[in-house]
Amino acid sequence: MNKYVESNQQLWDQNTHVHVKSEFYDVAGFKAGKSSLNPIELEEIAGEVAGKDLLHLQCHFGMDTLSLARLGANATGVDFSGEAIKFARQLNEELEMDCQFIQSDIMDLKDNLTGQFDIVFTSYGVLIWLPDLKRWAEAIAHFLKPGGTFFIAEMHPFGYVFNDQPDGAVLQAHYPYFYDPEPLSFSTGGTYADREAEITHPVSYEWQHSMGEIINALIEAGLRIEYLHEFDYTVFQQFPFLEQRENHLYHLPEEMPSIPLLFSLRATKE
Repeated sequence: MNKYVESNQQLWDQNTHVHVKSEFYDVAGFKAGKSSLNPIELEEIAGEVAGKDLLHLQCHFGMDTLSLARLGANATGVDFSGEAIKFARQLNEELEMDCQFIQSDIMDLKDNLTGQFDIVFTSYGVLIWLPDLKRWAEAIAHFLKPGGTFFIAEMHPFGYVFNDQPDGAVLQAHYPYFYDPEPLSFSTGGTYADREAEITHPVSYEWQHSMGEIINALIEAGLRIEYLHEFDYTVFQQFPFLEQRENHLYHLPEEMPSIPLLFSLRATKE
């Protein structure tokens, strides 16, 4: 495993223990029947999953996987964090559901999972943890049935160029837009779900991927892009000045120019 990915795996083992207790994830509400899905995926893909075999990549501790299963999907979740998969399996058992959860890095998934799926799904904050989008897209194509659908709802790469530190007061370009094999490194202190949480793992490693790189990786893997949608809001407090509005979504203040903060993309395997 890539040394940076291995380090991130250890980080996400720690993050999982914070996230399952956080108000952000509201596990108690989820257990009571609340869906963890956001408006984009509810509108664009959730109505199609009933009776379909669905593979959820980078599923974290499984709430979205289980939410899709509640809508009728035959869902399998994959994540590289052993602690995340452990808790996902506990949730699955407690809720008496029938999802499958597998611990695997996406790059090694062919060695750990067999079969093909009608839908491959992934969402929110997933691509920055991947050092190689070519192999990511090849894995998606490998696990899709002919005619199957890939769907992603994700942070827009343009939004990642701006200063996201607590002292940031305006949109200011701070990070590169284009990919570099050497990742950006960040000192860890809290997580997006709990800014005050104590995380002892010292650093996270992240890779920026441009929109062109994302789209071309999928095309080169043999997928046909059906649409690309862009949105001027996001699902967490990405910048300190974002305002939370309807459906718990975060928007830029009205006096700031609108920029894309999320995107969704759908592609089909020929």
